[in-house]
Amino acid sequence: MKLRDLTELAGRNLREALLRNSLTTLGIAVGVASLVAMTSLGVGLQEMASSRLAKSGLFDAVFVVSQANQRRFGGPRRDDSTPKGPSRRLDETARQDLAKLPNVTEVYPEMRFQTEIQYDGKPYGTTAAGIVQSAQADGAFDNMKGTFFSSGSAREAILQVELAKDLSKDPDSLIGKDVILRYAEKQPIPSQPAARLNGKGAASDASEDNEFGPSGGDGLSAGFSIVPREMTLHIIGIVETEPAAGFGGLGRGRLLIPMETAQKLRASQPGDMRELLRGLNGKPVYETLTVRVKSPTNVKSVEDSIKSMGFGTFSIIDATKNIQLFFQVFDSLLFIFGSLALTVACLGIINTLAMAILERRREIGVLKALGAQDSDVRKLFFAEAGVMGIVGGIFGVFFGWLIGRALTFGTNVYLTRQQLPTIDLSRVPWWMVLAAIAISFVVSLAAGIYPASRAAQLNPVEALRYE
Repeated sequence: MKLRDLTELAGRNLREALLRNSLTTLGIAVGVASLVAMTSLGVGLQEMASSRLAKSGLFDAVFVVSQANQRRFGGPRRDDSTPKGPSRRLDETARQDLAKLPNVTEVYPEMRFQTEIQYDGKPYGTTAAGIVQSAQADGAFDNMKGTFFSSGSAREAILQVELAKDLSKDPDSLIGKDVILRYAEKQPIPSQPAARLNGKGAASDASEDNEFGPSGGDGLSAGFSIVPREMTLHIIGIVETEPAAGFGGLGRGRLLIPMETAQKLRASQPGDMRELLRGLNGKPVYETLTVRVKSPTNVKSVEDSIKSMGFGTFSIIDATKNIQLFFQVFDSLLFIFGSLALTVACLGIINTLAMAILERRREIGVLKALGAQDSDVRKLFFAEAGVMGIVGGIFGVFFGWLIGRALTFGTNVYLTRQQLPTIDLSRVPWWMVLAAIAISFVVSLAAGIYPASRAAQLNPVEALRYE
């Protein structure tokens, strides 16, 4: 049987039982729509998570901690995360050594401390954090209102939107105004060998104050004192979300100031007392350091180099391995549940074609009497099943896309009412469109195997006698 004849017969048979074949095709479309809608949710959520992680600037960052802090923070205990060198203190010397590693662009500490700000005569407790100039490229600042810091040492502030709402009912009106930052300054107390008596018998420092406070000639101190200080900051912007930073990508803070300004404050840190008890004598020691590399492809080699120096490391790439595993399992479950409706549609195809055999016994008998082979009869039924599969797949992809858009619209309406940023919940890439239509076609052909085989086995004499 020629292809033209086969196509003509299949089309005529589909038109003769139009209602039944349309309902069967609609069942396929519903099954494909369920499959596409569920799978698109998994793809959309995965792309949204990956996109936000990429925009956060964490993919090209390595977080460095000392071995002691790695145990205290509950850091990763895998074999590949274990430091390979002797334990070292994460101090300024270590920071400079890390900055010299190949493919490293910058190294900066995590500056975050509890503080209080005063606005319009009222105090507000909050968390302040230092931000480096390169953070301007982070996704958290894409939709910020106002401008970024003019320099790394400017006395400027960017407010997280929740803090801005606490300060004023109209957060946008805060841009251009000033707030007073109140903080606890840490002043090291020089030890006796590091101090000398001046002509009047008073103790004086043997060296000038450095960026982290006064120190003796040998850098030692007997402890430190806490002195309350104030600084006026000019509000230049408001950001919706807290920029990620620190060990494990924790949020920085609600009041953001330039990193150099934050360091010059010499604000008391949570670990100061612990470091004093360890006998560090006032030398600056960091909880964590963030190492920025040129490209995410350099993260692995830089991590290995840092481990050989005796430090613990963590990178978001380590965490994404578990995230990818989660999404793979999640996508598989969505695919299974979405395939259930397609399975029901498959049964509908079998039923439709099986009924067609009973109605078309005379036609099949005539075809065989005219010389049609068993393979020709099979091809005829396969063609009918394939057409229903392709048409159902096309409509199913369209319906699935509509369902995804409806879910995204409903979710964004809710998020907008909650004053949260909108998201793109569902994604239907081209590969999913082609895959869905191909799956629908293959499933339809599989469902047509039994009816086609049964039709091919009909005896033409018995078929004509039956009529």
